Amino acid sequence: MQATQVMTTDAVAPVERAAVWRDWIWSHFGGLESDLYGDTGFDGHMSASHAGDVVMTQLQANRHRVLRSQHLARASDTSYLKIVAPTQGSAMVEQKGRQAWVRPGGWAIYDTTGSYEIANPERVDHLIVMLPKEKLSERGLRLDPLMARRVGGTSGISRVALETMRSTSQELPSMSPSAARGAGELIIELVRLSLLELAGQENATTQLEAFRDRIREHIGQHLRDPGLSIDRIASALNCSKRHLHNAFSDEDETLAHHILRRRLHACMRDLKNPALSQRSITEIAFSWGFNSAAHFSRVFRDHADLSPSDFRAAARRQAAIR
Repeated sequence: MQATQVMTTDAVAPVERAAVWRDWIWSHFGGLESDLYGDTGFDGHMSASHAGDVVMTQLQANRHRVLRSQHLARASDTSYLKIVAPTQGSAMVEQKGRQAWVRPGGWAIYDTTGSYEIANPERVDHLIVMLPKEKLSERGLRLDPLMARRVGGTSGISRVALETMRSTSQELPSMSPSAARGAGELIIELVRLSLLELAGQENATTQLEAFRDRIREHIGQHLRDPGLSIDRIASALNCSKRHLHNAFSDEDETLAHHILRRRLHACMRDLKNPALSQRSITEIAFSWGFNSAAHFSRVFRDHADLSPSDFRAAARRQAAIR
């Protein structure tokens, strides 16, 4: 029988749930910061088991975001590849300038040895699978270009991998240690085959993903420039504005919203950074391409459900508690 670690906010006073949840996320996933979009009400549940070297966590929670900075990635003891496979809700995985939205029936993969951000903008029920990175990298597979990708799950080997991960997670509590180890090795092999298939695809879909990567990379390099615009991106990438918009037509956000969200998240990171506590909110906003304090305050509140000053104050209180 495999031991299952269960964490739930049900027995926690509502006013304490947000802080307790952040501590659980921090400890269970090895130094992972989180925020709750400024929400005051929250409930969450996690149950985790091991299939040999593979860690499987079922997570149900209200909307929230998690972030691993480059500093935290370097400080981590164990190198994992991590998979998020939603049963309910959605997740946005962002890493290395790439971004993948994933919904029920699919899964996405990312690397915990680098910085990343995961947004869960609605209530979620996710299966999170952590696989030792060395078990995949030692087999000659180039992992870097495959991170922050929507691997699939609706057909082919990626669907077999997804169904195996789900069924293993459900049955782990009743498995013997040897059976659990075998199931973990099977998952690693199925994920490897899924990534090999993804790496070998040369079609319109992967060409579109590569074009999106170029767009996001350009945005990342010029995010602090207040003159960053659709026109300038099109000129820099030698394409039409229509081509840019079409590249994001099946995404969950427009290109303009993508730029705005990345700027807001950069400001949120700086507002939470104790080393920047002497910088004014306006200075931070302008350093990330905003050119109107009133506009910044309005879009920040729409995004975080808190004013920039209230967000900074809440971050300081959370840091003091931790």
